[in-house]
Amino acid sequence: MPDRTRMRSSSFRSNNRKSKIENLKWAGLFAIVVALTVCGARAEAQQPKKVPRIGFLTTVSLSTISARIEAFREGLRELGYVEGKNIVIEWRSGEGKEDRLPALAVELVRLKVDIIVTTGPIPTRSAKEATVTIPIVMGFDDDPVGSGFVASLARPGGNITGLATLAPEISGKQLELLKEVVPRLSRVAVFGTSTRPGNAQSLKETELAAGAFGVKLQFLDVLDPKDIETAFRAASKGRAEAVLVLGGPVTISHRTQIADLAAKNRLPAIYERAEFMDAGGLIFYGASITEMFRRAATYVDKILKGRKPADLPVEQPIKFAFIINLKAAKQIGLTIPPNVLARADKVIK
Repeated sequence: MPDRTRMRSSSFRSNNRKSKIENLKWAGLFAIVVALTVCGARAEAQQPKKVPRIGFLTTVSLSTISARIEAFREGLRELGYVEGKNIVIEWRSGEGKEDRLPALAVELVRLKVDIIVTTGPIPTRSAKEATVTIPIVMGFDDDPVGSGFVASLARPGGNITGLATLAPEISGKQLELLKEVVPRLSRVAVFGTSTRPGNAQSLKETELAAGAFGVKLQFLDVLDPKDIETAFRAASKGRAEAVLVLGGPVTISHRTQIADLAAKNRLPAIYERAEFMDAGGLIFYGASITEMFRRAATYVDKILKGRKPADLPVEQPIKFAFIINLKAAKQIGLTIPPNVLARADKVIK
């Protein structure tokens, strides 16, 4: 009996030693796993986060659209993005030359930007031809469906989304306002760029309104800065009594010259872009492009957070601005009817 007891006791001590050894092995293994996990976490924490890179593509010079650019920056700041800190913006401008845009768009694609923001239908077309994968946010477009950029406003369906101005529908209202300001209006010169997407539809809407008001239209194509003076001479020769100026790279870049020539020729003029008012323009009616660029920042934010352009509806303006410049009216000897002044959102005195 004593021998068996000693054997069991010896066996117990042996098993106990084995158990302790196993426990030490598992404890060591656990310590290694914990150490590796901690080191991995520290390494991951030390790795710099990827800073989003945004491409910004415009036809005109950056100084020409400085108000829109600042609105875009403000929109980003409101969402927590500060240029140069947690977001990088690659600015690319064609400096008024449309033929430069395709190469600039390709350059942005090679830089592997996360998103391309465009400032109108012409740069959007260049961006669309350069990539089908990088998301494109339209700062504005008159007719994105007609231009073939999106399948529909509600469901864009591709890599492009953003904002639409509804400018074609606005053109009829602009002619109506001109008729109210100049009751005997019978002839209107329309300045536009035939190659600019959306202007054809704008002209069509204006023609429909002209038929209703008994007004004859004279379309004058402004393809180049040198065409501006030629257009005013043609308007004078055609006995135009007012001018309607459509948006486009040439007209917006040379807005001061256009406003000055309208005053010199004593022609009441209404404009599609609010920037003309700072240049001495008479009347503006339309969507605020500046506000649209502020809103474009929200699309950038949503896409950076994982949303797909195909699922982000194109936003349409819900508010339109009506501005009258009484200084410009006085310069050409025009009296604005009180009922028209009363409806203006802003009157420049």
